[in-house]
Amino acid sequence: MANLRLSREYSVLSLAAPEVGARTRPGQFVMLKPAGVTDPLLRRPFSVFEILRDSRGAITGVSILNKRAGRSTKRLYDLEVGDVVSCLGPLGLPFTPVSAPRQAWMVAGGVGLAPFATLAESLAASGTPTTLFYGARTSDELFYLDFFGRLGVTLVLATEDGGRGVKGRVTAPLEQALKSVGADGAMVYACGPEPMLEAVAKLAARYHQPSQVSVERVMGCGLGGCYSCVVPVKHGNEEANLVRSCISGPVFDGAELVWD
Repeated sequence: MANLRLSREYSVLSLAAPEVGARTRPGQFVMLKPAGVTDPLLRRPFSVFEILRDSRGAITGVSILNKRAGRSTKRLYDLEVGDVVSCLGPLGLPFTPVSAPRQAWMVAGGVGLAPFATLAESLAASGTPTTLFYGARTSDELFYLDFFGRLGVTLVLATEDGGRGVKGRVTAPLEQALKSVGADGAMVYACGPEPMLEAVAKLAARYHQPSQVSVERVMGCGLGGCYSCVVPVKHGNEEANLVRSCISGPVFDGAELVWD
């Protein structure tokens, strides 16, 4: 339905997929491939970014936040209105939203912003106090700030070049906030590069707060058949075992993922 180019690398691709939108919960993903494309052969996974609605509130589709980084993402970046895309979903396990008085802290790195639009809407609907810790390389790569602002989300920004917000990584302001978290605590949600996810999960554990992290894995099928997306998970005192992130995730308890 639309392909909004946010920059030379990022775009928001809107797809006419009302059935997918009606079933999607925050944190779930879809597998996409433009029609007629045989190279690459397989679909690629993308978190659902927005649930799209018309002027009457009826669900019309979903959007995804795309970063042009390879052949598949370049093809999606180049799509025009009317092009056809194969869209399989929604897939995977979603985030579990918390409610007040516990706070919700979302930590996004780059394209890891994607699952937090739907989560922020869900949290706003329940009146949960929500903060977005959002990190990027430069201020030009901070997107949709007005969208989150309209939902009443508190924004804490970090850029590697210091162009906006805190200079450095987004985990720095997160740790400062964790040091002074209130008695009701916070659920920490995270999505982004795996080193960031590891740092966020370990910070949350250090300050005795729960976390839910959405992992980014290469997925061949998205349905659990190819075992290309396994991650190590450990429950309590059990030994670590490999699970498929497409069906056991992509959202996991940060304390149960084995990072080392």
